[in-house]
Amino acid sequence: MSENRICAVRLEDEHSAMAILDQTRLPGEVSYLTLTTQEEIWDAIYRLKVRGAPAIGIAAAYGIYLAAKAIQAQDRAGFAAQFQKAKDYLASSRPTAVNLFWALERMQRRMEAEAAAGLPVGEIKAALREEADAICREDEEVCKAIGENALTLLRPGMGLMTHCNAGAIATARYGTALAPMHLGQERGYNFKVFADETRPLLKGSRLTAWELHEAGVDVTVCCDGMCSNVMKNGWVDAVLVGCDRVAANGDAANKIGTSTLSIVAKHYGVPFYVCAPTSTIDMACKTGEDIHIELRKPEEITEMWFEKPMAPAGVKAYNPAFDVTDAQFITAIITEKGIIRPPFAQGLAKLMEK
Repeated sequence: MSENRICAVRLEDEHSAMAILDQTRLPGEVSYLTLTTQEEIWDAIYRLKVRGAPAIGIAAAYGIYLAAKAIQAQDRAGFAAQFQKAKDYLASSRPTAVNLFWALERMQRRMEAEAAAGLPVGEIKAALREEADAICREDEEVCKAIGENALTLLRPGMGLMTHCNAGAIATARYGTALAPMHLGQERGYNFKVFADETRPLLKGSRLTAWELHEAGVDVTVCCDGMCSNVMKNGWVDAVLVGCDRVAANGDAANKIGTSTLSIVAKHYGVPFYVCAPTSTIDMACKTGEDIHIELRKPEEITEMWFEKPMAPAGVKAYNPAFDVTDAQFITAIITEKGIIRPPFAQGLAKLMEK
């Protein structure tokens, strides 16, 4: 990928602001929003202006740093109380993506460690900036490692299918599920990628197709319901998806429609790979049944993206943001630390012990 790459989230510390790529405006407009208040950052996460589990985590880290920077209290106890209030507020923006909470908890641990060491508030703020930068830098390294691990399972010229957007604009760089596609493009693998449209927010056609097309990847958009036909035709050699949370037994929550794709892939004997940073693995969550699934506004189905409403006025619409892919339909979970195969409970426990 070019060094002039588009960045999903960046800190503009000199302006006490965070800039995000507004992903609701893609592919028609590449536009950055400058966020200076906690309300703006909360709204950007909730409204999917910044999205993708790793990017949400980065936005949360920089967001809580900016909140801490603005705290006026000079005593550590007062500072900690206001920090906790800001953390709780940002945590309420999205309930499913574990990276949001992981990043906020990590920032809180750093704050508490520096406070316990007796550092003055000004130095605690500087440490929080350092920690947020580390979260962003580490995510880029993690994504590249996931891509390298995934490439060991793939061959040049393969047909690949993906769902939603787990790409560079959802992370610090490269992406998770799209990392091997970007790395493969750099190395002449000539993958042929099928990107599910991904209803209702069209993250596949608006974001994944845009991102891969910009990178020169051979990408074809297909409607979600076409996955069976595409696989039956023999055009897909592997499916790669990202995820927002992996349970201890290997169940994985991802954008609605992923579960259907996994079942179809199993039917046709197509390997189904979940690309997951270890930050998305939640060992406190025993199974997918314990993952809270966010329900969103029905207008995203009935009205959004259409010039006129495309359903009768007053009709009900069911709009869960995610579904849970059962571990039995997952061929392997690809992390930055290695590839985990069934039985997932043992493999994930061993991985996370490290």
